[in-house]
Amino acid sequence: MFFYVESLSFIFLILNKTCLKAQFEKISAPIHSSFKAFVYENENFNAPWHFHPEFELTFIEKGEGIRYVANSVQKFNAGDFVLFGSNLPHCWKNTLNSESSVKSLVFQWDENLLGIDWINKGEFYHIKNLLAKSSRGIKFNDNVGEAYYNEIVDIMNKPSFEKLISFIQLLNKLALINDYELLSSEHFSGSLNIKANARIDKVYEYIHAHYDKKIVLNDVASLVSMGDEAFCRFFKKSLNKSLFTFVNEYRINVVCKQLIETNKQVSQIAYECGFESLPYFYKQFQKFMNCSPLQFRKNYLNQ
Repeated sequence: MFFYVESLSFIFLILNKTCLKAQFEKISAPIHSSFKAFVYENENFNAPWHFHPEFELTFIEKGEGIRYVANSVQKFNAGDFVLFGSNLPHCWKNTLNSESSVKSLVFQWDENLLGIDWINKGEFYHIKNLLAKSSRGIKFNDNVGEAYYNEIVDIMNKPSFEKLISFIQLLNKLALINDYELLSSEHFSGSLNIKANARIDKVYEYIHAHYDKKIVLNDVASLVSMGDEAFCRFFKKSLNKSLFTFVNEYRINVVCKQLIETNKQVSQIAYECGFESLPYFYKQFQKFMNCSPLQFRKNYLNQ
């Protein structure tokens, strides 16, 4: 399960309509530097669903929408603080028609950050365990990002040597924190090739554009030039979940946004988000949110 009622500080939002082809991203560290540390600012998050051999630690300073990490689909907003392992597919897509820009603070580094086999030295035991867990993606809870935001900004502005030492210290501190969740399922395989990534990205785009309508398996399979059975096997193997489980996760995200931002009746929201049966909708909402839609709205308002 990837959605938690306790995470009510998050605003449930939907993907930016623009979705490009998934791709392998080549990352080059600056000259005379062991890793890459930069501030990303733009009108939106325009990177497609992508992967790279480097580890990545990202803090979202501005922005809100949906975060994809392997087979995890979650809402995000400012304060999102995540760590991605090597070759773990991921992307952020911000809110449709958002009037605000986006900003993130990003660190990227390869496995030889401090030289070959550095991670197996005793001094880095905790960091080694942290990076091992990052193969599934780590989402640090809100209070962690808030606590370390000033330190992250300070590291960004340090000279190269001090920046490296401070970054290692930050990783060690994060490694001692238990306030986090693992994002992708344990059996997710991140070894998708570029062709598979491109197919999954097409599916993301299609669901984003058609979640409020009836989604037919054959239509989605045809989109990536596959038969129904072959596509089902491909999707299950790629994301460790069925297409329609994925679709329902997406729709529930949009439902939660509407429950928070509007006074619409629950039934109206359900139908507008593509659910054709109210009993089925309530069953799916309970499955993903562990409460009823009305209780979810009440819990949020009580915050």
